[in-house]
Amino acid sequence: MSGELTPGEFKSCCASFYADDVVRRILGDSFHPGGEALTLELLDAVKAGPDDDLLDVATGPGASAVLAARKKGCRVTGVDLSTENLARTGALAKERGVADLVTVREADAERLPFEDGSFDVVLCECAFCTFVDKTTAAREMARVLRPGGRLALSDMTLETDAFPEDLDTLLMRVACISDAVPGERLEAFFSDEGFVDLETGDARWALHEMVEDIRGRLLAVELASKLGKIDLGGIDVQEGKRMARRSIEIIEDGTVGYVTLTGRLPAR
Repeated sequence: MSGELTPGEFKSCCASFYADDVVRRILGDSFHPGGEALTLELLDAVKAGPDDDLLDVATGPGASAVLAARKKGCRVTGVDLSTENLARTGALAKERGVADLVTVREADAERLPFEDGSFDVVLCECAFCTFVDKTTAAREMARVLRPGGRLALSDMTLETDAFPEDLDTLLMRVACISDAVPGERLEAFFSDEGFVDLETGDARWALHEMVEDIRGRLLAVELASKLGKIDLGGIDVQEGKRMARRSIEIIEDGTVGYVTLTGRLPAR
């Protein structure tokens, strides 16, 4: 799926893709299905609050990190491989008046630069499926949590052994679809690392809604390009439109889904 790219090159590709200004126009303010509503649902489920140190893994442009600080009063650390995204997170935190609660750090989810037991909550939205070594990423999330620490995750699921051949591309992997795993396997990554009370929720509605929104934005970006208002920078809008149409089909037939996953580590 990733061709000749090494794991490091693929991670760099992901970071660059999501930091691209045209991609941000297409995806909107939130890089994950459900937007603020689903993030708040996750934060409520793990009872995140002002006493918590929260780590937002693959924070993107920082919408969720800032939301956790602004709405829940959490002390938030956002990590991402894109320096552009980290800069946007810092700027957004300042704009929303929570710069004192939000810090950012360039980091790989598979090698988190924090001591054991540094956080009360780990948040990760629509990113786990892009991690090359998912076992190590889950282990790292468990490691940096304190005893009794909570997991709040949302992610793509792929409920088939044979991904549709016409969608098995690098772009679809970077876009969080072709390297997703079945829901049971997703939960197993975390149960294997000692998480208990794991609960999975069906959020396919959010995925369907997001893809429909993207279809609309693709049309707007295409029009803006034809009018000379933006430079697509090599992004193939026609391919994006095709993938969006096919994505709707595989969401509706149950091949691809979107779930929330919450749990905790045992308290000592």
